[in-house]
Amino acid sequence: MSNISKIKSLSLWVFLVPFITVNSCLLIVTLFNEYVPHGVGIGPTFPYFDGGTSISRTARNFPTSLIFKPGMILTSLLLIRYWILNKELISKFTDNKNNTIKYFFFFGILSAVCLIFHAIFIGINFDNIFYKLFRKIVLLSFIIFEILAQSFLVLNLYKRLDKISDFINKKILNFKLLLISVLIITTIVSAPIIAQDGYTHFKHALEWNYFFGVIFFYFLTFLMWKKQ
Repeated sequence: MSNISKIKSLSLWVFLVPFITVNSCLLIVTLFNEYVPHGVGIGPTFPYFDGGTSISRTARNFPTSLIFKPGMILTSLLLIRYWILNKELISKFTDNKNNTIKYFFFFGILSAVCLIFHAIFIGINFDNIFYKLFRKIVLLSFIIFEILAQSFLVLNLYKRLDKISDFINKKILNFKLLLISVLIITTIVSAPIIAQDGYTHFKHALEWNYFFGVIFFYFLTFLMWKKQ
C-alpha cells in the first residue's frame, strides 16, 4: 500500500529533522561557545545527563535561532503530512463511522500548529506577563496534544490489529505503547516538581530526554511498518 511506504519514509524524517536541529544548536553553543555572541555560549555540557542547559537557551539566540526556527517549522509541516497520511491509512481499515480516527488527527494537527507558534515566538521577548503566559501555554499545549495524538493513533492500530497484522511488526507496536506509557507517567510524576522553583538541572535533563522520547515515537513508526 502506497500510504504505508509514505508513512514509513516520512516518519524517519519527522525523527531526524528535529533531532538534528536541536542537537546542532547544542553543539554550536557548547563546542563553539567563544564564537557565539551575546554570551550565549555555555561551555561543555551533555544536558541529557547533567541538565546543564535547556533547549530554549541553546536555540533562542543568533546564530542557533537560524537553525532552530526553520527546523521546527519544517518538522511541523512534516507532522501535518504525517497525520493526514495516517488518517487516510486507518480509514481504509475502518468499517464503521464510530471510530477514534478523528481524535488522533485532530490532536496531531493541533500539536503541529502549536509547534509552529513556538518556533516563531522563541527568542522574541516582551516584558509582558500575558505574552510570557501565552508562550508557556503554547509549549504545554504542543506536549499535551502530541501525547494525545500518539496515544489515540496507537489505540487505533491495536483496534485494527487483526486487519493490519501482515503490515506491521507487532513487537515494535508494543514498544510504542510502552514508550507512550512512560511519557504519560513521567508527565504526571514530574508535574509537581516542575511547578516548583528550583530543581533546574533536573528540569533541563527531563526536557531533553522527554523531547527525545516524543520524537523517538516516529523512529519506531519507521521500524514498525514493513517494507511494501
